[in-house]
Amino acid sequence: MSKSKDKREEKLDIVSELFYAGEHMVSLNPLFMHLKLMANIRREENGKYPQNGLASVTINGVIRCNPKCRAEPAKWARAIAHCLLHLGMGHFVRHDRYIEWNIACDYVVEKFLSDLGFGKPWYNGTLSSVIKDEDKLYHLLCDQALTSEQRSEYTGLGTAGHNAPDMVFTWDSGGHYRSKLPDWTKLFARGLSRAVTIAVKQASTVDARSTSTDSSSQAESARQWFLSRYPLLGAIAANFKIIVDYKVCQRMDITIAAVSPSLSEIYINPVTYLDPEELRFVLAHEFLHAALRHDVRKEWRDAFLWNIACDFVINGWLTDMGVGSRPDGLLYDDKFKGASAEAVYDHIVTDMRTYRKLATLRGVGLGDILPGETGRSADIDLDSFYRRALSQGLEYHSDQGRGYLPVGLIEEIRALSHPPIPWDVELARWFDEYFSPIEKKRSYARTSRRQSSTPDIPCPNWVISNAALDGRTFGVVLDTSGSMERSLLATALGAIASYSAARDIPAARVVFCDAESYDAGYMKPEDIAGTVKVKGRGGTVLQPGIDLLKKAEDFPEEAPILVITDGQCDKVILYGREHAFLIPGGATLPFAPKGKVFRISG
Repeated sequence: MSKSKDKREEKLDIVSELFYAGEHMVSLNPLFMHLKLMANIRREENGKYPQNGLASVTINGVIRCNPKCRAEPAKWARAIAHCLLHLGMGHFVRHDRYIEWNIACDYVVEKFLSDLGFGKPWYNGTLSSVIKDEDKLYHLLCDQALTSEQRSEYTGLGTAGHNAPDMVFTWDSGGHYRSKLPDWTKLFARGLSRAVTIAVKQASTVDARSTSTDSSSQAESARQWFLSRYPLLGAIAANFKIIVDYKVCQRMDITIAAVSPSLSEIYINPVTYLDPEELRFVLAHEFLHAALRHDVRKEWRDAFLWNIACDFVINGWLTDMGVGSRPDGLLYDDKFKGASAEAVYDHIVTDMRTYRKLATLRGVGLGDILPGETGRSADIDLDSFYRRALSQGLEYHSDQGRGYLPVGLIEEIRALSHPPIPWDVELARWFDEYFSPIEKKRSYARTSRRQSSTPDIPCPNWVISNAALDGRTFGVVLDTSGSMERSLLATALGAIASYSAARDIPAARVVFCDAESYDAGYMKPEDIAGTVKVKGRGGTVLQPGIDLLKKAEDFPEEAPILVITDGQCDKVILYGREHAFLIPGGATLPFAPKGKVFRISG
């Protein structure tokens, strides 16, 4: 590698380090903590960032930061806080003279940050005007009698550079909120209230960063509510230790809350203000993460995206159940209503770029389900405890009529009492749905060979009529690209052969796919494995194989299709035909499947 390239990469690393140090300064300040949690701070090479400035902010809370700007951390902290205050102070109100309004808002924000002494300004000069009201300053700037020299006192304070507006009145698709904006002014008021409380405690020699007595008592009151009035989660609440400690949360990067199922601990950040109803919601959220064993059920999935999927499901349940009040900004989407966490995960992995920017209770890009190192015996004890506690809680909750419970939650609680079904058993059940047993008849046309002791006495044999076998088939679209492992093919095809033989399926229509598709015609299931050859000609394109079966006149329209792939393929459209996918245990499909997905394990 050339020296010039080394220097360029080193420079980029330094730029990133300076930016993240400044962003961390904003995270540590309780005044901006709530706003920062709900905003989406983006630093992308191909983003719509200001070319000659530090950052700009959109109406739905996307802060676009310049990835090429090399500024010291204090300046980055000031710029990010500046953009957050535009949201918190309610500056996104349209005026006839947009530029003058932006200038007025910039001055008021910078006056606030200057009085606060936060960060370091990127401009030279002082703010001499005593005006602290945006509307008054706006009308002053709109006054035609104002000279250019007088106007210059208020300009150049935006974060977009060269007097460019840093407030963007457009909706950025990368934001957290697609249809409903959070109440930014309410979040700012919370942060301001918390900052004042901490300042008062510090002035009275009370260490505000130690465990908050008030917050601890509120958390304990919330837990007592579950013990006395909500039997579904009462036993779970009794087993957990709630830790309300700012230093612990700061060390673990916990913005609001997180849970450690293996240690039976929930961590609450006392700096984040939650009213009693919101605290109940947050505790119930973390209780369900642990009780439903979301840490174990993750299996091969991406940890953060799995956490996001579980959050969508849990927050939907708790909202329907009316347990407390959902804090602003928590993940919630009506389109996931009634879906399982596994189904939601299959959907969001098709748009990872968007969902990785979301925030859990722990923060942006961080999961609130904390990993834990436990031994096998401890895991077995935990599983037994959570299963027993939820089952008994469900029974008490139903008997005492303590309120509505979503069907999905009831199904998950009952599912905990049963071990997961092996993939091959699930696949066998899928075959059973489409191929019912054939009625066999006795026929003397083919005599039985079992009574050799009495050869003079003819005995009928069990036979299946050709009419019953007519149309009894299914399609196999087989990925034969170089990325497919031979062991996967052998396991999958072996299972298909045994199931087909057991269900009297004479032949399957097979299509091989890699870069192109090849129609192998009808094959006996036991012969498929010996015919497959991994060609390794590049990426897998499965859609032509699906189209081939759709157009085949000799392939029944009602016959199901089984797609065997490793997940490294294109998006496929099955045209409403019954189908299923058979993939390795750790693989994912690059689209949200509508048919069943069987994952080979073991």
